[in-house]
Amino acid sequence: MKTVIVTAVAFGTRLRLAALAAALTLPAALTACTTDDGPAPAGRGDCPTDPVAVVVSLDQWGDIVARLGGSCATVTTLLAGSAADPHDFEPPPADAVRMSGAQLVVLNGGNYDEWAAKLAATSAPGAPVISAVAQDGNPHVWYDPTAVTRVADAVTARLAELAPGAADYFAERHGVFAQQLTPYTAAIAKIKAGAPGRSYAATEPVFDPMAEQLGLVDRTPAGYRAAAARDSDPAPADLSAFLRLLSDRGVDLLIFNTQTQGALPAQLRDAARAAGVPVVEVTETIPPGTGSFLDWQLGQLRAVGEVLGVAV
Repeated sequence: MKTVIVTAVAFGTRLRLAALAAALTLPAALTACTTDDGPAPAGRGDCPTDPVAVVVSLDQWGDIVARLGGSCATVTTLLAGSAADPHDFEPPPADAVRMSGAQLVVLNGGNYDEWAAKLAATSAPGAPVISAVAQDGNPHVWYDPTAVTRVADAVTARLAELAPGAADYFAERHGVFAQQLTPYTAAIAKIKAGAPGRSYAATEPVFDPMAEQLGLVDRTPAGYRAAAARDSDPAPADLSAFLRLLSDRGVDLLIFNTQTQGALPAQLRDAARAAGVPVVEVTETIPPGTGSFLDWQLGQLRAVGEVLGVAV
């Protein structure tokens, strides 16, 4: 199995997701997606060659891959929705069958979807693998716009290698996707320029890659942040420091992952609200009914911009 590494570096973490619903899998191939602005770009029309069979571990990347592949790729996403923690997900036997037909595998990496990496190694050992994370690090690289671009570039290049007769088709779709990223990148640039030096704290580091791109200063107490990175409870002194930071209004906003279960994150959210610190809710996966990856990301950027007084 040949792995294509798409580098994205940050610190390690493991989040605990709330069990919001039963785990969802998508046995049917995804060849198109829709957004609030209409259907995904159609490219040149019908595929000029046989489509490439692509298996993607998570829907954060599945939507992007489906847009890039169009009718020249059958995209199967193994874990979709916000129900299961990808760290602990145990794929059913049917997923091994789906993986066995893969000509290309797209993973998140960073120990976030290790089950999918193992599945690819055993069920599709000859398929090239694209991984968004090069090493153990913050696995939430879909919140890093540079990683999104790198993954898109790598997927398009590999699809063209696997189906050279559709290379022009893939190049066209990549170009359209790049254009669709314009509102997303413009929103990031506008917030960064319009809110210099603003600060945040976070119940967990899921949003940190995007916060860095926005130029926000992380004032999460170091001890609490280290505990979150280890997926452990913070020491009482670290929790007290976080609560004091909020009560003193020492940050401009609190980032709260709504998919995190447990009393401590809820306590921090409630403390922020009581002190008048704005709370921006983010999610780890694309919520049902949100639309596309870009719809999801833009919605959260608008929420951050509103808190910071920057219209995007």
